[in-house]
Amino acid sequence: MNIIMLGAQGTGKGTVAGLISEQTGLPQISTGDIFRKNISEKTPLGIEADKYISKGNLVPDEITVPMVEDRLTWDDAKNGAILDGFPRTIEQAEKLDEYLKSKGEKVDLVINLVTPKEEIIDRMLTRRVCTNPDCKATYNIKLHPPIKEGICDKCGSPLKQRADDSDPEAIKRRLEIYEEKTSPLVEFYKKQGVLRTETVSLSINRMGKDVAADIIKEIKK
Repeated sequence: MNIIMLGAQGTGKGTVAGLISEQTGLPQISTGDIFRKNISEKTPLGIEADKYISKGNLVPDEITVPMVEDRLTWDDAKNGAILDGFPRTIEQAEKLDEYLKSKGEKVDLVINLVTPKEEIIDRMLTRRVCTNPDCKATYNIKLHPPIKEGICDKCGSPLKQRADDSDPEAIKRRLEIYEEKTSPLVEFYKKQGVLRTETVSLSINRMGKDVAADIIKEIKK
């Protein structure tokens, strides 16, 4: 089963994808995680990707698409995967469809998360992530703080704020890019009949874990 997570940054895509991954065994493939790993290791890909990410811009397809296609060939993805952060554009979606079709597969479900903009900005400014690349747990110092300040509950590694989460203006820029480039994917997948839109917001007391629980129930039916 191939699942795609849609939604602006800060809507909880990683949380929902992580919970579904735990319950189904499908790997959670995040382009963001792969980019950050390459950036920290200063690989050629990481150096190129950082030129775009540091300015709040999308990484070009010629860097992103081959990387994702390669990741989907790994053994853990033989039964499908959960793509978090890809595709971001119609062009990427079309290339993904072509690639999956060549393997006799398709996109089975697209989960589109929606959250009010003000709530997204606040969440991202207060988000903290585990520095252990094998853990990647995410916290929010307001909504979901760790038991011990600055320390991951799961593995005991230090937590940090991502550089791209510390600047409100950079966050607004990323949201503008999302609306411009990625939101058309909602209509693209709606036409394919695989789209499921969920609102995640404190205002309605529905968070990512609630969405994930409902979807896991349906997958396991």
